[in-house]
Amino acid sequence: MRAQIKLTAAVNTSALDTPAPVHRVVVVGGGFAGLNLVKGLARASVEITLIDRRNFHLFQPLLYQVATAGLSPADIAAPLRQILRRQKNVQVLLGDVVDIDVVGRRVLLADQPPRAYDTLVIATGASHSYFGNDQWASVAPGLKTVEDALAIRRRVLSAYEFAERATDPDQIAAWLTFVVVGGGPTGVELAGALGEMAQYTLRRDFRHIKPESTRVLLVEGLDRILPTFPEDLSQQAQTALTRLGVTVRTQTLVTQIDGESVTVQDREKQSERIPARTVIWAAGVQASPLGKCLEERASAKLDRSGRVMVQPDLSLAHHPEILVLGDLAHFAHNRERPLPGVAPVAMQQGTYAANLVRARLAGQGAAPFAYRDRGSMATIGRAAAVVDMGRLRFGGLPAWLAWLFIHLMYLVGFANRLLVLMQWAWNYVTYNRRVRLIVGASAPPESNAANSAELRSAAPK
Repeated sequence: MRAQIKLTAAVNTSALDTPAPVHRVVVVGGGFAGLNLVKGLARASVEITLIDRRNFHLFQPLLYQVATAGLSPADIAAPLRQILRRQKNVQVLLGDVVDIDVVGRRVLLADQPPRAYDTLVIATGASHSYFGNDQWASVAPGLKTVEDALAIRRRVLSAYEFAERATDPDQIAAWLTFVVVGGGPTGVELAGALGEMAQYTLRRDFRHIKPESTRVLLVEGLDRILPTFPEDLSQQAQTALTRLGVTVRTQTLVTQIDGESVTVQDREKQSERIPARTVIWAAGVQASPLGKCLEERASAKLDRSGRVMVQPDLSLAHHPEILVLGDLAHFAHNRERPLPGVAPVAMQQGTYAANLVRARLAGQGAAPFAYRDRGSMATIGRAAAVVDMGRLRFGGLPAWLAWLFIHLMYLVGFANRLLVLMQWAWNYVTYNRRVRLIVGASAPPESNAANSAELRSAAPK
């Protein structure tokens, strides 16, 4: 009997020594929200899987600098594996999530086995919205990815090359007309950079055209640009754009884009066709398709842009194990309007979500997410920007320096910050944009047609 008791005690002790299963956190999206959450769990007793279709973290607010030849993609991006190489509790996967098994708590990938989770974090951002005119995407690219930025850079620089070799004044004017659709921060920054490039950077590079005669149009449907900023800062921004040769047209809607022209309609319902070979879309956003997946699989509610309406703790109703962050989240609790899809919101949500996971593991609750608005800013061009920090509002060179400092601090990695600072300093002194490389350029459509006609006429009968 005594031996049996000792044996039983030994068995029970062994059972008590069995380690509890590690909490599995699957994070979809390596942007600001996802990366901040992963880094916030660096010392937590969790097993993290970070899944992204790209192998790098991208600093989206500076994409317009890549699109306008000011920076190269490597200056504003860093490999996810490099960023997280010292964090032992995270595995980075290059993959595409195509579905979510909410009941079985698994994410399904296109070409890999499913990944099980205890906590799922969706932070896949947003893409372009053409308000039902998706056919415009091929002739009016948006700016959300590195590929978008390089495509816009190719179109912009190629336009000057095509204008240089054209002989018809109307064709030259069309090639030297750039239309930016959307007067938010991205549109304002793009238009300002295009104006600065035309007025200063390229003015001595060509022999048959005058780049300073370039026409840059910024089209906005509302009554002023930067509508989320105070009215006085919107006016400052428009004045700065005008100095760079940019024409701002407010209360104007785009009704047609065909690759050779843009048709707009003003508030009097008067239509105008503007010959323009380069159009850039900066007007609307559409949430990631995973929002629709959550609607179908977890009965999540979506807003008109496809963003997922979340609870005060960023979770889904009836599914506290699923968190939605960043541009994909519609968060409007105790607010007049939902939080905007900007980097500071995503970063704060990522940090909050990491703390929430820690609290849950400790069997504790957490206060609702509360966004600390530290202000908004937009740059227009050389030494010109606007900053709105509540009671503190200012523009000009001080605003530009503040914009420069804050954006440098957000960049991942010391090397990136140093390189960008050096290039901006050089560009400021010289007006130079060093990355004026055309990659993958093609001949304009009419040249292909003309060449084909010439070959046909020269062919032997």
